[in-house]
Amino acid sequence: MKSDQLNATRRDFLGAMFLGAAASGLAFAGPLESKISAFDPKSSGDPDKWFDKIKGSHRVVFDGSTPHHNFPVIWNWAWYYTNNGSGSSDDDLTGMTVLRHDAIPFAMKDEAWEKYKLGEMFDIKDNSKKAAALRNVVYEPREGDMPMPVIEGIKKLQDRGAMFCVCDLALNVYSGMAAQKMGMDATVVYEEWKAAVLPGIQVVPSGVWALTRAQEHGCSYIFAG
Repeated sequence: MKSDQLNATRRDFLGAMFLGAAASGLAFAGPLESKISAFDPKSSGDPDKWFDKIKGSHRVVFDGSTPHHNFPVIWNWAWYYTNNGSGSSDDDLTGMTVLRHDAIPFAMKDEAWEKYKLGEMFDIKDNSKKAAALRNVVYEPREGDMPMPVIEGIKKLQDRGAMFCVCDLALNVYSGMAAQKMGMDATVVYEEWKAAVLPGIQVVPSGVWALTRAQEHGCSYIFAG
């Protein structure tokens, strides 16, 4: 996505928020005619209970607001790696990454990346093809996706106890933008994006909501992109 397009996208996103994006049925600002749906805990699970899974003496939340060369995931791995090296076991650690704003594709299955051209929309590259990614490059990374082969992706980090969540508000806004571009029904696209969220990744009302909840549960805050 070119810089002028990305700036327009962010303006639309902020416009929607200023209109009260958490309320059901409010229209987007500007040309975007889609609607924002209210967060539904029945379909997404109770996010507050999910935060009760945080454990251990050492707790951190990584704020992933942009793809940032995969660093919302890389920093989580680096935190586990260096804590293990300094004597802390995975049982005494909780590293959480909040995927919000432009980083939400990292929470979705390959099928959504391919259908909605998420790599192009969010400027995420497939290094093996030197082109916009048509798959999730951080869930189960392939050779070249990460700066070093030792770096683990979301799936392996989840197996170690790392936690990942994704912003429902951003899913709402960006699915609406994709729907408008493709001439599709915004509600249908939003439901498809929610259904495409990967196993174990919690949908939360908003990324900023999740960041405050994590800190209320004793997590230190680190900006990850």
